[in-house]
Amino acid sequence: MDNLKEILKNYTKDDYAENKINLHIHTVCSDGEGDAEQIIKSAKDKGFKLISITDHNTVEAHKTLSDEMLITGVEFDCWIGYVFIHLLAYGIDINNKELQRFLAKDKKGTESVIVRLFSRRNVPELIKTIHNAGGIAVLAHPACYWAINLESLVKKLIELGLDGIETYYPYPRFRRYVKFHTASDVIKIAQKHPDLIMTGGTDFHGKIF
Repeated sequence: MDNLKEILKNYTKDDYAENKINLHIHTVCSDGEGDAEQIIKSAKDKGFKLISITDHNTVEAHKTLSDEMLITGVEFDCWIGYVFIHLLAYGIDINNKELQRFLAKDKKGTESVIVRLFSRRNVPELIKTIHNAGGIAVLAHPACYWAINLESLVKKLIELGLDGIETYYPYPRFRRYVKFHTASDVIKIAQKHPDLIMTGGTDFHGKIF
């Protein structure tokens, strides 16, 4: 876990902006359109250094993948208080038994928005399990959440063991009409907590880059 955190700390806003790093990608294993192997090939062709496939509530794509440019990942749907959030888990052991109970039991749990909204994952237990599985926990696209006080939400998650915050995210292209905070708000919050790593990704759902 510490090694991955150190690796990610070395990347900057430019690395994400210049399509060198993309740590938020979906495939047909959840609600994306692309095959995981084709996405990896496309990423290599485009000169990416590092990517992570983060399907909703499943690690199915990672069961048949192995590549030096790929970080294992998953995006969990969960609630903390009245706020519905997404937690990205990176570098996890996909075979960890404790992690299995947080994964979707069927395809609806990976792609149906309604089903995912009714998820009842315990956030403190989830973050602890991510760590026990060798991974790190990162808050996805924070500007999207229906949180009255986003910084208070982040502080609460830090107390629970949050490792990072997705700082570089294309809000104008995704979540255009449901933003409640700004990208600059997220950056300011992240900068107040230097122990948090700042990650990024495009929330890619297409076939190839």
